[in-house]
Amino acid sequence: MPTNADREKELIKRAKRGEAYAFDTLVGEYYMTMYKMAYKYIQNKEAAEDITQNACIKLVRALDTFKHQSAFTSWLYTLVMNTARDWQKSQNRHKSESGEIHIHADTSASNEDVHYAQQVMEQIEKLPKGEREALILVTIEGMSHAVAAEMLKCSEGTVSWRIHEARKKLKEWLGGK
Repeated sequence: MPTNADREKELIKRAKRGEAYAFDTLVGEYYMTMYKMAYKYIQNKEAAEDITQNACIKLVRALDTFKHQSAFTSWLYTLVMNTARDWQKSQNRHKSESGEIHIHADTSASNEDVHYAQQVMEQIEKLPKGEREALILVTIEGMSHAVAAEMLKCSEGTVSWRIHEARKKLKEWLGGK
């Protein structure tokens, strides 16, 4: 009995050969994953939808470059993030306007807690790109350092160092809290 990995590999192979049904099935299975990646980066529903649509278009042309050397989702993450960055550039928006991370606090959180969380997220947005992406993937997305390293195309040690540096800066910015 074929595994999900075998099925995915076969879909990719058939989609690379130009089989529309295989491509449609692949996109159908990963569309929400792509959308969630875009949304977490851009924090805007309409923009995330645009980015996901653009990523699907890019996927048609880029699928031949996938060589099964990493997980398909890792490769897809890179495609979506590059598409999101391209979208941002095309919109002539500053990262602080379109990439702002929003805090959705529950009603049990105190105003002080909500305000502090907003300050933390504002400071995360100011981090250098590599540090910000590593911190978000590991601490917010809950990925392992190994998976984050694969997605960011760097070593696990680099991911660890970036997170360490990000936390050090956040602690300094937030007054050592």
